[in-house]
Amino acid sequence: MTARRSRPLVVVAGLAVAGIIMLSWTQTWFTVHLHAGAAVAAKVDADGAAAVPQYTALAIASLALFLAMTIAGRVVRIVLAAVEILLGVGVVVSGITALADPVAAAKGAVGEVAGVADLSAVRRAVSSVDVSAWPVVGIVGGVLAMALGVVVLLVQRSWPGPSRKYGAATAGAAADARAVAPVERDAVVDWDDLSAGVDPTSDAVAGPDSAAAGPDDASADAAGAASDDTVGSNGRRSNDGVEAERGAP
Repeated sequence: MTARRSRPLVVVAGLAVAGIIMLSWTQTWFTVHLHAGAAVAAKVDADGAAAVPQYTALAIASLALFLAMTIAGRVVRIVLAAVEILLGVGVVVSGITALADPVAAAKGAVGEVAGVADLSAVRRAVSSVDVSAWPVVGIVGGVLAMALGVVVLLVQRSWPGPSRKYGAATAGAAADARAVAPVERDAVVDWDDLSAGVDPTSDAVAGPDSAAAGPDDASADAAGAASDDTVGSNGRRSNDGVEAERGAP
């Protein structure tokens, strides 16, 4: 598969990784055993929601990020890839921190059963902790998220973007708008037209359809121009001296 066609695969992989992180968040991470008499229950199950509550926000952000990559341009893809790497780092750090100190991670769940809120009191009530495989699954999901962010940085240059089509449509609409926009008149140009005997308000000068006039229109204009020289036409104010010009006595 070429790099140009890798975007669907990377996006699907990103959605799968976000799903893995979310799945890990919903499962039991630690089973905490309590001393006899320390609480009403002998053991407490702490799931990912109690141990790493930030996982849900990180997973949802990663999910939305890869969905946004399907329509993002090149610059935005670079930013999203960098954010995805940071999200993966957050998942890994949170998982390792919880795995390094399960009692502190399960403090909220244990405190609800034992009736204590202080971490030192929680530690005194705990006798042992069983760790499941789900913390490792969450950490692996974070590592995969970081790897996918790096992959996006490397291959996103060859991904096609939607900006070409939408940009061409926008440019075409702008050109059409400029074509139908009214042309601003210039007083100096109008005065020069009047001095040359041309009506500046006529369609032949200011109208956009003048360039598309056919041969029939040109003939009509020529006939109109010739008729302007006749006696009594708009081109002559009077017929003074016309008879003399024609040789009349």
